[in-house]
Amino acid sequence: MILKCLILCAVIGVAYSRTVIVGQIYDQTGLVRKIYEKTIEASAIPLFKREEEVYFEYPHGDQKIKGIAIKDLENGLAEPSINRGGLGFNFVNIKLKSERGSGYKFLIEIYG
Repeated sequence: MILKCLILCAVIGVAYSRTVIVGQIYDQTGLVRKIYEKTIEASAIPLFKREEEVYFEYPHGDQKIKGIAIKDLENGLAEPSINRGGLGFNFVNIKLKSERGSGYKFLIEIYG
């Protein structure tokens, strides 16, 4: 019974979270490492949607992105998306967009 309750709580938590994880963000062999980490936050403005784009590019063109984690720290209604680049590329453009009248707070991690 307790196990069923824990599973239900986990499913509900995942359903309301807008976290996006693509690719490989953990590797026991040490081949994947975090190369970028930034917290992006925007406060709410009544009747307006908040939007922001985050751009990351490797300084050397021969390295490729292996994983991206966009973690919703407030469990809000904002929507993150990867617009350009991403896995297998040396750059990524991430767009963060809030619901009307609300803000957001995301932790962006990029692994290579």
